Amino acid sequence: MSRAPRLHPDGKTRCPWPGEDPLYVAYHDTEWGVPEYDDRALYEKLILDGFQAGLSWITILRKRDNFRKAFDDFQPEKIARYSDKKVHALMNDAGIVRNRSKIEGTILSAKSYLDIMEKGPGFSKLLWDFMGGKPKVNNFKTTASVPASTPLSVQISKELSSRGFKFVGPTIVYAFMQATGMVNDHLVDCHCHATCSKLQRKPRLKAK
Repeated sequence: MSRAPRLHPDGKTRCPWPGEDPLYVAYHDTEWGVPEYDDRALYEKLILDGFQAGLSWITILRKRDNFRKAFDDFQPEKIARYSDKKVHALMNDAGIVRNRSKIEGTILSAKSYLDIMEKGPGFSKLLWDFMGGKPKVNNFKTTASVPASTPLSVQISKELSSRGFKFVGPTIVYAFMQATGMVNDHLVDCHCHATCSKLQRKPRLKAK
């Protein structure tokens, strides 16, 4: 179903998907589509997008603080060492999405993340190199024009899968690319489209 941007009571026009939910609107305005270059923040978002599979993002967003507590603030160094006992505890945590394969996939993805960080090229660099280091700005007018996946998300999906990441299919990866500003998919009449288009900073180089 095609949906156009909507005008909100505060006078701002936004993408239609956050509706009037204050939490969702705040996420739309301050996070979604903003280029993210931090390695660990990118890992967290990829994992949460994996947990979203089959659910709506607002469901995950409402549980995000619970996820952060349950998964040691998404520190891959800790997650990679999770034991069967920890997995059992997570399966009994009503504050998160209790899906064993996704929980176990998070542990495997943490190990893959650490491998990329230790042996190169670094997680952020790996992802952003696919984009030439800067976001792709789209100019979609309605939600019907926005793809569920792209040839590039297929490429990134294959790369991540080959490195051992789980729950990184092309559709999940494209949602991740949208959320982390690798692509700017705010509808062109949304007030965030222009703001995010200006945020094309280069990632910080790490000292050797």
